Amino acid sequence: MLRLRVVLLTCIQVTILSLIWMAANVFVQRLHVPVPSNLVGLCLLLILVFTRIIRPNWLRLGASWLLAEMLLFFVPAAISVIKYPQLIRQFGLQIMAVIFLSTLCVIISTAWTVDKMHRIEVRLARRRDHKLILSNRSNRS
Repeated sequence: MLRLRVVLLTCIQVTILSLIWMAANVFVQRLHVPVPSNLVGLCLLLILVFTRIIRPNWLRLGASWLLAEMLLFFVPAAISVIKYPQLIRQFGLQIMAVIFLSTLCVIISTAWTVDKMHRIEVRLARRRDHKLILSNRSNRS
């Protein structure tokens, strides 16, 4: 019974994430925004999380499942490599350079973002602890 509940929750959460992406896709197509709909969807999800309309725990199972099955999303790319070997022979080095540089950019930007967010979280925790200490001192008086 518990397994069925987890599967059902995962399906619902994946559906919610898909609906957010679909809304972003409609937005991009209707307004001819020159940004990929997955990026707009990610920004929309970020706004929903920061405004606390959606809590991260509400989508954790679905997001974890999508990340775990991410390899399935790359199958079409792998098949295209097999189907078009002449393309790989002709542009292989350029494709590898783009993949390497884009991966490097993603890693660097992710590390920078995680570092900045960690510093913000540490600062907020210190501020919260400081306020707690001050309130404890005032309560003792």
